[in-house]
Amino acid sequence: MPLFYQHNINASTKIGVWHITEDEGFFLQKVTLQKNITHWHKRLQHLAGRYLLPYLFPGFPHQLILIADTRKPYLPGEEFHFSISHCGDFAAVMVSKHQRVGVDIELVSSKVGLISHKFLNDDELPKPSLGACQQNTPDLQKLTLLWCCKEAVFKWYGNGGVDFKNHIHLGHRRGEKTPGVITSFFLKDEPVALDIHYKLFDGMCLAWVA
Repeated sequence: MPLFYQHNINASTKIGVWHITEDEGFFLQKVTLQKNITHWHKRLQHLAGRYLLPYLFPGFPHQLILIADTRKPYLPGEEFHFSISHCGDFAAVMVSKHQRVGVDIELVSSKVGLISHKFLNDDELPKPSLGACQQNTPDLQKLTLLWCCKEAVFKWYGNGGVDFKNHIHLGHRRGEKTPGVITSFFLKDEPVALDIHYKLFDGMCLAWVA
């Protein structure tokens, strides 16, 4: 059973990460494919995410999930609040009975360095090193973590129309413990102060908001 990571925040809010090593048949014993997905790997990611929901909370009515116009999955009546993310062979979910939530999981990639100016504001962009002999090599893990944090806030909000650069401002890490916390302000609509929790794995970042 490749449950890669589980964190029970409290009795009503849980996070799980599944390492996908099974074929579709394993997941289809418990959950159904709710939409037409042609790519085999994306189908596996979809099924693994749906599988994790009742794994964390038995009785989760995964068959009732609907997709909003903003592409956010939700339950009618919101018996549970939940968020799903995929990357590579991993699926992550966060479920809460009482709180709106957002989760994101990302593989560390050089691509994030190419687009960091599109999602980070001037205060968040890494400052260039001083000295002609120093190479300004981007810290890809840090950039991936910042992207992951903003994605988690975006999923927490759930209503779309978010400018990552202007609507989500990230502050400082609190200490060096793992999982850590990054303070943030969400500035779309009414300003909201948020704590984004994160955990770093080898080559992967996980971030969540409740």
